[in-house]
Amino acid sequence: MHIPEDPKTIQKIQRGSKKYPPRLNDLPDPPSCLYIYGNIRLLNLPMVAIVGSRKASLEGLKVARLFARTLSRAGLLVVSGLAKGIDGAAHTGALSLGSDHQTAAVCGTGLDVTYPKEHTALAYAIGNHGILISEYPTGTGPKPSHFPQRNRIIAALSLGVVVIEATERSGSLITARLAAELGREVFALPGPIYNPLFGGCHQLIQQGAKLARNPGDVLEELIIAKNPL
Repeated sequence: MHIPEDPKTIQKIQRGSKKYPPRLNDLPDPPSCLYIYGNIRLLNLPMVAIVGSRKASLEGLKVARLFARTLSRAGLLVVSGLAKGIDGAAHTGALSLGSDHQTAAVCGTGLDVTYPKEHTALAYAIGNHGILISEYPTGTGPKPSHFPQRNRIIAALSLGVVVIEATERSGSLITARLAAELGREVFALPGPIYNPLFGGCHQLIQQGAKLARNPGDVLEELIIAKNPL
């Protein structure tokens, strides 16, 4: 478990309440409620999603941390899905800047269940220095259908989605395509044409995603005033 077992520590936000993120109402099927653990005020910050392969390369993990640190310094809340690979690197990259920089994780389980278990310590750090979000009540374990559902929340909350290393069957493409349908910006990092880890990124660029060479390309497109580059 990555939060105390006392259920009072988890806040439940009903759709229609003042605390419910209005951007979720852009979805055709917004969650009827959200379960929150952490700093609920972070829901008011502009967010950017960083997503990608669970089986990322060492270079991909390094790049994800770089993007997360730079975008966080610029005042954006980095949001991802707590998965292995790029998601985890994005969260740790933002947290590495210290207590003034947080991150948001949208979970595909109840907030008393850690998935993957290897991220128990990371989830605990996010709960204490950021925010954990789920539409599932406590006690809900991971199911394959939960993760595409989680991805739609990531897409809706964000101003833009950055895809770092994704195969053509990567779940991160679901997030990117949902984001595009919602009118969010989509960014993809290019790579070698023979590397399957970039097949999904190249496909997104073909379909109109913006090619991101560095974090500055994202900040410029999102028109973030506090640009540290």
